[in-house]
Amino acid sequence: MPDRVIPRPDADFALTHPGARLACRATRAVLAIAAALALSACAVGPDYQRPVQDVGAAYAHAPEGRWIPADTPPRALPADWWTLFDDGVLDDLMDRMPKGNLDLAQAEAQFRQAHAALDSARAGLFPTLGASTSLTRAGQGVSQAGNPATTYGLSATASWEVDLWGRVRRDVEAARAGEQAGAADLDAMRLSLRSTLAQAYFGVRSSQLQDALLARTLDEYARALEMTRNRLAAGVASPADVAAASMQLDQARAQRIRLGWQREQQAHAIAVLLGQTPASFLLSGSAGLPAVPDVPVGVPSALLLRRPDVAGAERRAAQANARIGVAQAAWFPDLTLSAQGGYRAAEFASWIMTPARFWTLGPTLALSLFDGGARAAAVASARAAYDAQAAAYRKTVLDALREVEDALVQSQALVEEQAARDRALAAARETLRQITNQYRAGLVDYLSVVQAQTSALSAEQTALDVRAQRLTATTQLIAALGGAYSAGDVSTN
Repeated sequence: MPDRVIPRPDADFALTHPGARLACRATRAVLAIAAALALSACAVGPDYQRPVQDVGAAYAHAPEGRWIPADTPPRALPADWWTLFDDGVLDDLMDRMPKGNLDLAQAEAQFRQAHAALDSARAGLFPTLGASTSLTRAGQGVSQAGNPATTYGLSATASWEVDLWGRVRRDVEAARAGEQAGAADLDAMRLSLRSTLAQAYFGVRSSQLQDALLARTLDEYARALEMTRNRLAAGVASPADVAAASMQLDQARAQRIRLGWQREQQAHAIAVLLGQTPASFLLSGSAGLPAVPDVPVGVPSALLLRRPDVAGAERRAAQANARIGVAQAAWFPDLTLSAQGGYRAAEFASWIMTPARFWTLGPTLALSLFDGGARAAAVASARAAYDAQAAAYRKTVLDALREVEDALVQSQALVEEQAARDRALAAARETLRQITNQYRAGLVDYLSVVQAQTSALSAEQTALDVRAQRLTATTQLIAALGGAYSAGDVSTN
């Protein structure tokens, strides 16, 4: 006689109970229908198109071979564009800056927030599962029939909102664009900080050269004052000559004092960029200015992909466009599939037995019939937000073009100015030499010497300023061009 198979109630209930079989069939049917609807549904709302902005075919102040020979193939800026200046101290500062800069740390944290928002939006594409257990004791009145009763419960729940109209997908699209905008913002912050660091560094180096010039000038003025006093004692100079020489020496001293505290403030700015206290920072290396490098400019259309702030503004326009679809999806019903199952019993021993089992299953279709115009207002607000972001994108493009043109015209003008300043410096030095010889010969008074010395010092200082301004303008041009950024890059540094 074959062995008798005794089915386990808790395992085979779903196969033997008619209600359970019906529930299983209903579950499969609902899931199949929901999956088909979700796959065939299209997302409501407008599909994104980049806002159109005319950028022109070429820059009005392009170098036209002045910096780059006409037969040279197009070049791109290197990722470490500051190495174009060939300054080891600057390279070291650039390497140290990302590790300690607090503005960059803040921007990185904001990017992580945008990435987390994308993960949160993606979670809406998946079902939600939950479990709970409970122990309750309840009673009524004071009679024997109202004695308190204990109930033990264990249940699991599952729910899934079917994305029929693309609300969740548009939400994910908006979050993804927000994350990309956050990455562009991080790159823009990094570029701005590096540009600021380079300009501050060139400012300190220029100030050091100015200080060395003033130190030499003070020595010359001190010797001139001593010579004038000796000439006064010999009866060949007047007290007015001594007063003029003394005034000139004190004025140069005052210039050096002012230059000193300004240089210290620039060094403090570098320290903060590196994340250090000003008292702990010391700029190493000898004073000097690097040569001005050539910068590949390219064409205006490339600026749309090379500027991180332009890329960020474009991604925010895409984010605002996706939110229009999110707002429009509120006009359509929401389909939610939910299921619950578990055990409930009055005794712990029979807690998970078949008689204590319960389950529920069913779809829910919800639609707001009247909301006082809230949904229409939300759609209008989303469209207005997109229009604002599209205008902001176009304005960002125009500002980027203006910054490039400004840097180009300034850089080219400074090349011509430096040549003129060098000629003026040579003439001032020659004038000073001749006036000094005439004074020693008794042909002119000392006031003429003071004027010639003042002119020569001013010419020296201006020539140094122009050299530093050329480096600053080149740094600003590199930043205006977007550094080595590309809109397809993923920010990782």
